[in-house]
Amino acid sequence: MIYSNGMGAKKSIHAGNAKVDFNVDFTHKLCAALMLHPFRNASGENSLSLIIGSLCVKHPNLFGQGEKLHFLWDKGLRDSNILFTYRKPKSEWLLQHGFTIQHTLSPELGIHGIPVDNLSRIVSGGVNLSRFSAGVDLVEPANNNWSIKTSVKFEHVRPVNDDGRSISRDLHGLPVTCSGGYYDSMVVVKQESRYAEASDRTFSQFSLQIEQGIAILSKWLIFNKFKFVASKGLKLGPAFLLTSLTGGSIVGDIAPYQAFTIGGQGSVRGYAEGAVGSGRSCLIANSELTFSLNPMVDGVAFLDCGSDMGTGRLVPGNPGLRHGKPGHGLGVGYGVRLKSRVGYFQVDYAVNAFQQRTVYIKFSNIS
Repeated sequence: MIYSNGMGAKKSIHAGNAKVDFNVDFTHKLCAALMLHPFRNASGENSLSLIIGSLCVKHPNLFGQGEKLHFLWDKGLRDSNILFTYRKPKSEWLLQHGFTIQHTLSPELGIHGIPVDNLSRIVSGGVNLSRFSAGVDLVEPANNNWSIKTSVKFEHVRPVNDDGRSISRDLHGLPVTCSGGYYDSMVVVKQESRYAEASDRTFSQFSLQIEQGIAILSKWLIFNKFKFVASKGLKLGPAFLLTSLTGGSIVGDIAPYQAFTIGGQGSVRGYAEGAVGSGRSCLIANSELTFSLNPMVDGVAFLDCGSDMGTGRLVPGNPGLRHGKPGHGLGVGYGVRLKSRVGYFQVDYAVNAFQQRTVYIKFSNIS
């Protein structure tokens, strides 16, 4: 069984118009064959590696004209994320626009992680991604339930091993970049369109992301990638049914880390992150029925399924086949949701196609 829980503490300090948020999150994933056996970490590592501390600094009116400054720093033993955003409000001539700089470092478990225990647990394959990006974005005001965001950014991706050294190949000697060298560079134009509509008994939501890689220099990546998410909610007497369909595809240049990953709590429950498959295309369907047990507790029953549409072999190095991923998977289960004054408590029990049972326990603070 796999157990995960998250909890944290948050402290805000106001200094004039500035707001400084201190937040410490604790995300802990434990794995054991049976409840009575000694717990082991889900990734086979020290549990302390999953503690993440966060520092957030926000200023709502930096120069007195509605400019917003946002600085975020997340740091764990193996993960880090630094994000700087400066956003200006809509003017007479320009839409709302912003400038963003970000650097992340994290293990690439979804593609290069090695599944074990009937695909319910995953261990590191020794590939980590260091990403640096900088760009601008334009946000159009919502119109007739539609909102559109367009961004242009430069991205530099450098794979490193667990010791922090740059690598061009994985443990099997296969390339981990599209260029075959120690890094990939690209300019990406991205457009995100969202639609939302709600009534007393139903709601509909649709989002579409389209990315175009532009090769300004000869070795930079050229690709087109799209992803969509369509959701529909319907009230059925005392219950509420939520269904969603997620899909996407990529054509042109592709590095292994750009592939779609299938499996995990946000995809197909009952499997570890990316343990179902990784491909140039994907299709994932989720259904969840929620019913109230009392004013504070809801029960849920869910069904998840996903497939790489047979495109796992088209990813350079075919990491899905090498790690024994089936390319398609099914997870069913049930759970409870507890709402309280201190936070939101969630428990999901899932069974995958290999009859491996997985329990997810998650706690999140109420902002």
